[in-house]
Amino acid sequence: MALKLKPAGKVLIIAAVVATGILAVRWYQNRPKDVNGSIEVGKVALPDAPEASLQGNAVQLPLPGDEQAVNGGTAITWERMAWNSQFSGMYANGGVRTTKGSLFDKAHLDVTYIRQDDCNKQMADLVKFANDYKTNPNATGVLITFMGDGMPAFMTSLAKELEPLGAEYQPIIIPVTHGKSFGEDQVMGPQTWKQDPKNAIGKCVVGVLRDGDINILLKWAGDNGLKVNPDETTYDGNAINLIAANDFLDAPNKYITGYTEKRKLIVNGKTTGTDTTVGVDGVATWTPGDVNVATKKGGLVTIASTKQYASQMSNQTIAIKRWANDHRTDIENMIVALAQAGDQVRSFNDAKKFSAEVSTKLYQEQNADYWLKYYNGIEEKDIQGLKVNLGGSAVFNLNDMANTYGLGDDKVDRYKAVYNTFGNLMVKMYPSILPSFLPYEKAVDKSFLFSVISNHPELLQGKAIEAKYADQITAAVSSRSYKIEFETGSANIKPGSYKLLDEIFESAVVAEGLKLGVYGHTDNQGSNDINVPLSQKRAEAVKSYLLKKGLKQSQIEAKGYGSEKPIADNSTEGGRSKNRRVEIVLGE
Repeated sequence: MALKLKPAGKVLIIAAVVATGILAVRWYQNRPKDVNGSIEVGKVALPDAPEASLQGNAVQLPLPGDEQAVNGGTAITWERMAWNSQFSGMYANGGVRTTKGSLFDKAHLDVTYIRQDDCNKQMADLVKFANDYKTNPNATGVLITFMGDGMPAFMTSLAKELEPLGAEYQPIIIPVTHGKSFGEDQVMGPQTWKQDPKNAIGKCVVGVLRDGDINILLKWAGDNGLKVNPDETTYDGNAINLIAANDFLDAPNKYITGYTEKRKLIVNGKTTGTDTTVGVDGVATWTPGDVNVATKKGGLVTIASTKQYASQMSNQTIAIKRWANDHRTDIENMIVALAQAGDQVRSFNDAKKFSAEVSTKLYQEQNADYWLKYYNGIEEKDIQGLKVNLGGSAVFNLNDMANTYGLGDDKVDRYKAVYNTFGNLMVKMYPSILPSFLPYEKAVDKSFLFSVISNHPELLQGKAIEAKYADQITAAVSSRSYKIEFETGSANIKPGSYKLLDEIFESAVVAEGLKLGVYGHTDNQGSNDINVPLSQKRAEAVKSYLLKKGLKQSQIEAKGYGSEKPIADNSTEGGRSKNRRVEIVLGE
């Protein structure tokens, strides 16, 4: 997300919140005090920018004016972080408050946007609104929007806060997602990490802990089978270590200034009583943090980003269930307006520039050229001459919204994969803080979007964002081997491996910007005349399973190598066991 300058912007685990006498769940402050072992977090060509969604004789709508709308519509306060994925929301509203002739004006909505980068304040405001609405059904509605991969923890905390009000006042995610981060959120590290991810072992990455950008690091590490040390007070030379930043400008600044700190040394999962000094090797950040790294010190490149993990960071909006059900028509009209706005912003430069102007007014930072530049995303050379990718967001039309929630043609629920992937990651990383998270089915209400799709088929003419894949992978972002069980001498997958294959499927859905390689390998027992065809059939069997789950043919390649590429000594049974594997590669 671009230019999030306030210190608590886009935090994943929620800090303590005190509002109207309610004490929030102490996520951010209750960090594990005991030393936990470093965790292998598990498996979870940069695509071009989205094409214009409207084709042929598409009609450009008149741009809204500056005059405030007076439509007597439903009053809503909508809190948003500074984030370019919301360009279509800027266009739909016409201004910081709904303007005359805008799409929200035509939908009889009176929406006031508020920049709120502090998710703790967002939570407090929504809790306060729920209390107000229970006694006053005419209270101005409150919506909050931020990154989708952070929702499992946020929704779990918020649901607990709202329990005293009853089931009708629980939070729900309403399907008005209208864009996503498409590159600007990233992990930056030395080029050697791209050459071999194992070079990141024993290194330190700085970022705001339990945040969306750290999530990128966790997924990349998991996809490569690398361990992560969740305790920011210790150092484990056999894992990637995390350094806490106060905010998202502090993270790159720690790298730029050569920050160091003392840590307790861990050996074999236990503290030794010995101190060691660590420095910053990589950065988890977003624009303008990435720009600061590139222009003030350089030396880091994109290791993984939301252009590769293309489904990870959609914007998601939370409402109070009772209010949403009372205003079902308003929400459906909102979805229609945002879908139209997405088509306009994607298809017409004037609409995109208009959105940048509204963003400037709302965020009170920089100028329209700045927001437009980093909405589009750019490739530049850093101060050391390395090519770096900076910025990048995308907006959705109705087809994209449908695809996000499994209501599109391929029936793949992308957001469910994201929600469960990162919810499970947080449980694995911080079990004492987050032993479980609110189930997806309780968190998301798709009925509003389903109604719009059913009643407005004309809005489905817009072209959805579609990842394009090369014929074969030439550069791996991640690689990991799996023990998928097959029947002896056969390509028939044993049912016990289905859960593992489902995890691989979800990981590929999150990383929709990358091609998935499925590579079969055997030990050296038997001849290549037998082993190569068998490994090919097993790779094809995995591919077939993933295709049935909903992945596209163009996203997957399958190859069998027989015993050609061992990873262990074939002279021992233990080594041969390791060599009998299916390797999963995410690449460009």
